[in-house]
Amino acid sequence: MHIALIEPEIPGNTGSVGRVCVGTGTSLHLVGTLGFSIDEKAVRRAGLDYWSKLDLHRHADFDALLQALPGHTFHLFSAHAATRYDRVTYGPTDVLVFGGETRGFPADLRARFADRMVYLPTLPEVRSLNLANAVTAVLFEALRQQDFPGIDRGTASVPAPQLKGVRGGPLKE
Repeated sequence: MHIALIEPEIPGNTGSVGRVCVGTGTSLHLVGTLGFSIDEKAVRRAGLDYWSKLDLHRHADFDALLQALPGHTFHLFSAHAATRYDRVTYGPTDVLVFGGETRGFPADLRARFADRMVYLPTLPEVRSLNLANAVTAVLFEALRQQDFPGIDRGTASVPAPQLKGVRGGPLKE
């Protein structure tokens, strides 16, 4: 799978997204002008020592991203969309695209890809979710639909932990 961030502005978000991408075997595409340098300490701090393992791609603009990934299905995530994220069927080569933290997508992209716009539900008081959190929620839904290809550790063979109450005893129902 692929994650694309259009003109991200906050280095910590991009670093966190990069770390999630490394942990899931997902490529990260940074598109357009960034609001920071990818060499910044904040990006590296959020990505920890995983940043060097990231499959990272840079693109001058959205059209360059489209050219780099011909034949891929693109899903653009926006609070202005009409289709909820869990009502989409995701495939292994899909591209999950997110706009910048304060600007979202430019109007021309929203119009051009109106049929590909998807949203995450929130209460009306909240304009949008944090970028890194939104990416993580959507990516794990997409991977869940595909039965977590290549990343599930097979935890069925690991015994469930014994949960303890506050004072060390078993939890009571």
